[in-house]
Amino acid sequence: MSGAAGVPLWAALPAAFLLVCGGLLTVLGSLGLLRLKDFYARIHAPTMGGTLGTGCVLIASMLVSSAVAGRPVIHELLITLFIMLTSPVTAMLLMRAAMYRSRD
Repeated sequence: MSGAAGVPLWAALPAAFLLVCGGLLTVLGSLGLLRLKDFYARIHAPTMGGTLGTGCVLIASMLVSSAVAGRPVIHELLITLFIMLTSPVTAMLLMRAAMYRSRD
């Protein structure tokens, strides 16, 4: 009951589900960037899609790495923390700059 790369089935199935969810969230964020009308609406969709999509991919990576190594691997938690903190903050700064620029 192991995958092709020696990943146990109990880790491969949730990781595959998380990867698919992460990809779908990222695609939805990209489509929101294309479909929404103004800057303020456009900035929201890719930020949320990118943050949540990246989070799903990194959690899947952490699950597979831990299963292969046979011990908890938490390096990806730092990457997840940095991405989930910096992406919304960057979006807020871009929105504030746009508001400041349109005020003048």
